[in-house]
Amino acid sequence: MNKAVFLFSGQGAQKVGMGKDLYEAYPEVQEMFDRADEILGRRLTQIMFEGPEEELTKTANCQPALFLHGLALKVVLEKHRPDLEMVATAGLSLGEMTAHTAAGSFDFEEGLKIVARRGELMDEACSQTEGGMAAMIGGDEAAVKELAVACDVDVANFNAPGQIVLSGNVAGIEKAVAGAKEKGIRMAKPLKVAGAYHSRLMVSAEEKLAKALSEVIPHQPKVPVICNFSAQSVSSAEEIRETLTRQVTGSVRWTESMQLLRNEGHELFIELGPGKVLTGLMGRIDKAAKVLAIEDDASLRVALESL
Repeated sequence: MNKAVFLFSGQGAQKVGMGKDLYEAYPEVQEMFDRADEILGRRLTQIMFEGPEEELTKTANCQPALFLHGLALKVVLEKHRPDLEMVATAGLSLGEMTAHTAAGSFDFEEGLKIVARRGELMDEACSQTEGGMAAMIGGDEAAVKELAVACDVDVANFNAPGQIVLSGNVAGIEKAVAGAKEKGIRMAKPLKVAGAYHSRLMVSAEEKLAKALSEVIPHQPKVPVICNFSAQSVSSAEEIRETLTRQVTGSVRWTESMQLLRNEGHELFIELGPGKVLTGLMGRIDKAAKVLAIEDDASLRVALESL
């Protein structure tokens, strides 16, 4: 197989030690990581390699860390398989910025700076609001939407059939968790997050990110990039800016995004990032899709054998 859709991880997938083996094994990754530290003016790679976990988990750190790690995995995969063609790409939430950079919408420095700014702005919005999130497992989509309206919270993620995440003020999320069973939802699980991502509580971050994006001119991506906000591919500079901005408060339509790619005939998907989260979601969306998960040098070797 020499054609694949590349998928990039979202916030929450990060783990201490990510990228360290790649940094030690590949000179091109070492160069990329050192360049990132230089661009950011701080030792992000040290936090990635050594933690502590609570420092890596901060939005301002984990977003650029996942961006950097995803692109490093792409570099080493393509080094081993130069004939492998990325035919489309997508990323969950923050991963959409990695996907755009992988597709050439932004160069590495631009992409990293935007991601770092996005992380800072979302951290700032979290500190100014009291928000939370909860996963609704095993519920009907219409019932989850009704619950969100009743509790005055937003639907943050349509991750997979039977896995939808709500986001909003703490009181509303608590009310949603308490009322889930009544709506026929099997389980409601509060998430350990710093705030209410993909909800109206992120409006301040959305407005400031729009300004940051207005200062760059995205290029036409080399392959289709499926955006979270519309679950469609985007190509013009205006569309890219708008969808990346609106994604901050809008729903992540991951299920539809993956279904779109499957309906277009794509069969092989490669997840680049820690934790195999997207591989798990694809198993719920479409079991017939083939997904390889690469998070380090060892899993890269396993994936290369499958390819």
